[in-house]
Amino acid sequence: MRYIMLFLLPCIAIFLQSTLFSFFSIKGALPDMVLIFVVFFALLNNVYKSTAYGFLCGLMEDLYMGRFIGINAIAKGLTAYIFGKLQGNVFKENIFVGIIGVFFATILNAICLFVLSIISFDTFHIDISMVYSVFYQIIYNVLVSAPVYIWFYNSSKEGILRSVGER
Repeated sequence: MRYIMLFLLPCIAIFLQSTLFSFFSIKGALPDMVLIFVVFFALLNNVYKSTAYGFLCGLMEDLYMGRFIGINAIAKGLTAYIFGKLQGNVFKENIFVGIIGVFFATILNAICLFVLSIISFDTFHIDISMVYSVFYQIIYNVLVSAPVYIWFYNSSKEGILRSVGER
């Protein structure tokens, strides 16, 4: 059941981003729910599982969007790798770990996307509106991350996302 839920979470997140959250955008910015789930998974699991999950979630997002296949997969995989490396050094029970993790992960993911876009496309220009969009996405992600982290952490320890070996 855990693996089905881990598959459904990014599907639900992509659906919510493209439907419900589009009505509640902040200056045109939407929360990156897939990134939030990837960061929380990375904070609670080892680096190998985190990297694979981040890459697969990013690939799922790329396939849904239908263009530039691989950019989100690489960016989210790299972000998950870095946060998977940190998972042994943080106090996961503290909600602020999740919130601060999402804050820095949003910045890291945006930098990765910018760099990959510059490398991949002949004409790509970073505009000030893109920087503002990332700023508003940081705010949105941080606001959404608090209740989601509580659910994700509790579910990983005692609920449906718990590993089989932890029963």
